[in-house]
Amino acid sequence: MTVHAEPAGRSVDLPTGLRLAPVARPRTATVVSVVSPEPVVRAGLAALMVRHPDRVQLTPFTTDASALRPEVVLYDSIGLTEDDGRRLDVLVALPETAVLVLSRDLRPDLGALAMTRGGDAMVTLAAEVGEILDAVDVARRRIGRPAPAATPRLGHEVGLTPREVDVLRFITAGMTNQEIAETLFVSINSVKTYIRSAYRRIGAKSRPQAVVWCLHHGFPTEQARG
Repeated sequence: MTVHAEPAGRSVDLPTGLRLAPVARPRTATVVSVVSPEPVVRAGLAALMVRHPDRVQLTPFTTDASALRPEVVLYDSIGLTEDDGRRLDVLVALPETAVLVLSRDLRPDLGALAMTRGGDAMVTLAAEVGEILDAVDVARRRIGRPAPAATPRLGHEVGLTPREVDVLRFITAGMTNQEIAETLFVSINSVKTYIRSAYRRIGAKSRPQAVVWCLHHGFPTEQARG
């Protein structure tokens, strides 16, 4: 077959029935930020991401309106143990930004909680880089779509914080204060503080009263150990 090039600007008449295939537009890289309280996690993910400039473009997360806004934020679910989810609430409220939750294999409850609070997609932090990149694509496609109806959070009617909910859930499951502290990676004094504040909110004066309240307000009864 002989192919003749036409000068620029001139049209070419094609034989009847012949159509040119559309030219595929290059895929733009997704602008992403990593949000984690742990520097090693931020550095590790950044090192992986920079190897794939065709898929992702890294930008530091900032609230500065003039800065490049990420399309997808990789949110480390361990952050819920730092601020009771306040940072996550800020992220899910950002317009035109999706939140990809990074779950921890040893704390799957945190990933699940982050999803109930508005996460768009989730992938384990232990996943291969290809899986994380695919999850970024999934989260990106969620931008602009209405969020699914959220299930009311346990204890929302009395204003329980996520950490207070965790503690009451473990109490309902029969765990001791020491076991709760070890599970949540906090001090025994912190557990006692959460218990006191939770008891004030639900009007309980003892552990049995707290358990009764929890059982009447949808808290699970299965054992949380392990």
